[in-house]
Amino acid sequence: MSKLFETSIINGMKLSNRFVRAATWEGMADGAGAPTQKLIKLMKALAEGGVGLIITSHCYVSPAGQASSGQIGMYKDELIESLRNMTKAVHGAGGKIVAQLSHAGNFAAEKLTGRPPFVASNFEGLAPTPRHEMTVQDIQKTVAAFAKAALRAKAAGFDGVQIHGAHGFLLSEFLSPYYNRRHDAYGGPIENRARFILEVYKAIRNAIGKDYPILVKINCQDFIENGLTLTDSIKATSLLADAGLDAVEVSGGMLTERKLSPVRAGIDCVEKEAYFQEEARAFRKQIHISLILLGGIRSLELAERLVEEGTADYISMARPFIREPGLINRWKTGDRRKAQCISDNRCIIAGGEGKGIYCHNEKE
Repeated sequence: MSKLFETSIINGMKLSNRFVRAATWEGMADGAGAPTQKLIKLMKALAEGGVGLIITSHCYVSPAGQASSGQIGMYKDELIESLRNMTKAVHGAGGKIVAQLSHAGNFAAEKLTGRPPFVASNFEGLAPTPRHEMTVQDIQKTVAAFAKAALRAKAAGFDGVQIHGAHGFLLSEFLSPYYNRRHDAYGGPIENRARFILEVYKAIRNAIGKDYPILVKINCQDFIENGLTLTDSIKATSLLADAGLDAVEVSGGMLTERKLSPVRAGIDCVEKEAYFQEEARAFRKQIHISLILLGGIRSLELAERLVEEGTADYISMARPFIREPGLINRWKTGDRRKAQCISDNRCIIAGGEGKGIYCHNEKE
């Protein structure tokens, strides 16, 4: 049997295979951030479809960190019961689910939060609207908000949490020298720029204990001028791994970019798949915790090779599961055709229109 379908364990969390559903904004939470029945049904379908580990879309840890309407909230205790309904549905279908914890930072929606977005540094050219450069006190409050959100996730029955440190959201901004131009303990060399995410990790670990899985999603590179480099990303991840991090999901790029964004269009041949694999190999040489790789993977043969050769321990996909929530079961039963997703990104547009994400091509 393929190694992809072997069971494995991440800090006590037993997974039925090595396939991960990457965090994908669904646009299906209600106005308070609670999962709707539509969202719960989607999560259950992913578990029934054979996905080994489901990572939720980014859950905002404080009201100031909300990025969009329809986003899952993890900012108040009153949401725990509705979140528990979602985890129960996943567990009932034999799946595992991790909550991705996030603060939108510069991407926060002022019309929803009622205040200027928090940023690492407020500089000319960042945005046409006012931004709030975070004080040390703001950082400390946000660290505490992440820890409290993790406690809520655990109380709601999630099997672990993932800290979102990629794609230009708040923790990613602090890691990036382009966005982080501070001159205090949180700016300058990578050891300082990684201080915020390391403090978030340590606060969560102290809150939830050593036997609960904590993952981080991080950019291998920002792919922008003066952005986070591969060398510095590996250094930041090493600091987290030394502190006890259980797994890293390697992504890359900023949402503001098109050609080298995290969700690249036109993945129509195997040569365009796994577009972060070379960076993952560099990670693997220095990082010795579980490595989850995403980036346009569509072919079972490529996924098998990446795991067999040790480039990654887990294969993460997002858009293919929008089209085919049962993709993994299809592959497991011997239908090895590549994922039907054509990477046109129309599913994301649907979410932005308030309809919740869905595959246009499946409807046509």
